[in-house]
Formats: sequence, structure tokens, C-alpha cells
Amino acid sequence: MKQLHTTLGPRTADQLGMILPHEHVFVDLRTPDQPGYAEADPADVVRLMAPQIEAIKSRGITALVECSPTGVGRRADCDLAVSQATDFPIVVPTGIYREPWIPAWVSGATEDQIEAWMVRELEERLDEADFRAGWIKLSAGDDGITSLETMILRAAARAAQKTGAIIGSHTIRGRVVMDQLDILASEGLAADRFISIHTQLEPDFDMQLAVAERGAWIEYDNIGTADDAETCDRIEKVLAAGHGHQLLLSHDRGWYDPAQPGGGEPKPYTHLSDVLLPMLVERGVDDATLHQLTHANPFNAFAR
Repeated sequence: MKQLHTTLGPRTADQLGMILPHEHVFVDLRTPDQPGYAEADPADVVRLMAPQIEAIKSRGITALVECSPTGVGRRADCDLAVSQATDFPIVVPTGIYREPWIPAWVSGATEDQIEAWMVRELEERLDEADFRAGWIKLSAGDDGITSLETMILRAAARAAQKTGAIIGSHTIRGRVVMDQLDILASEGLAADRFISIHTQLEPDFDMQLAVAERGAWIEYDNIGTADDAETCDRIEKVLAAGHGHQLLLSHDRGWYDPAQPGGGEPKPYTHLSDVLLPMLVERGVDDATLHQLTHANPFNAFAR
């Protein structure tokens, strides 16, 4: 039976409801060589972020996917502290962000060493907290995937095959996503174990559909930032094209930022529940489809 691997242990589909597949509890967008990078007291993170979690719990949301990997300040210990304080499961990734956020140790590692590190985090525990990673988060350059990013992607493909974990990549251009899918195919990984994160940033909707037609998941994760009517239009076009079972919806919001005084001011994770889903209902999207988009799809993507 497939399970979602979370801060609070594994969860089956019948233990969960609505899941937010792309959010952040903690992010540091400074490069890892900067003073103070990723430094924070977990208690301060709890103070700022627990109210955001309680707000979505009250709306029936049952889990959240943390999307901060190594390179942009992953703090699995802080994720765990927030999770335990709110009794709310969070799915935390292994993986490595893109250049220039790639930590120095990665440049000196071999592909096999990177793969082994990911597998250990997925099967045993994360470096900074004693629970398993739930998935693999990567990224690629806007203008094309670099040789170092390619090495990380190949290592991730092999780790994914060994563990069943899905790979998600912050990749802005559809043509770069296609290159990533080619690399994954050369490693023997099926496209349905890949999420094209930030799909909406590819301006050509036909290219967005082409990614889905390859078999990958596509993700509209700017809800609450983008125009709601335009987002609804895009969702309806994906549904009409027959790819609703591959579509993920989220906000890409939060978060505690250690570069800001007091962690900054988080943006809530509530717009999907409060605004967008009611708009889709008004447009005639039925309950079964909404359940597919908000319950089944996130679980099916991230469970293993």
C-alpha cells in the first residue's frame, strides 16, 4: 500500500484529505556561502508559522508538501518542530537546487555519492532531522540544464527508481523540462515520476500540454498571486484536454525567511480553499473533479 512519508510518519490515502503540493515553511534564497545562511531557532519558526498551519487545518487541509531542498535553506528540523507543534504532517524533500545555490560539497561529489545520499535520506533519515524525506526536489537553469545540474538529475533518477520517490523540478522553460524528461528516460525513469514545477511560467500553453502528454505531472502553483480568472481558465483547458489526473494546484507561499527581521511576514496558504475552489464550483466543475485535483492527485504524485 502506497504511503505519504511525512514528518509524523507514513500516512495512507484513507488517513488524509486535501493536500497542498507546493508550499514552503522555511526558505533562505541567499546562496549557501552567505553569512547567516539558513540560521534560525526552531522555536521562532514555530511562532511565525504555526498560525499559518492552524489556518489551513481549520479549512480541512490535512498535509502540506515543503518544497525547500538543500541549497535554498532546507531546515527539516524546523519543519518537524512546526509539524509537532500543530500535529500536522509535512512532506519534506531530499535533493539539491540549481546553480549558483548548489552547496560546495556537491561539486566535489560523484554521481554515485549524490545518489547514495538521496537514497539514505529517503529510506533512513534526513541529515538534520530523524524522519524520512518524502520526495526529491531539484531545479534547472532557465536557459538550459548545466552539466552539474545534469549530474544531480541523473543521480536523482537512480534514487527515484530505488525508492519509488517522485522528482519535482523548479524549471521555468518547457523546452528545458523536455530536456530533463529525455535525461530521465535515458536513465529508465518513467515520466509519471516527474513533476514540472511552476508550469504556468511557460508562456506557451501548448508546451504545457506537451509536457503532460509526455506523461509528467504539471503544476500550477501561483494561486493567490496570479489572476484567479486566468488560473481558472487554464485549469479548465487542462481538464478539457484530458489531463486533469496529472494536474497539481498550490500557492508556493509561506514562509519563515532568516534573511528578514523576525523571519519576515508569511503569505497564507488559504487562497485555494477560500477563493479559487469556489470559483471553479461556480464555473461548473463537479465535486469529483475537485476531489481529484486536491485530494487524489497530490497523494498519487507523492506517495510511494
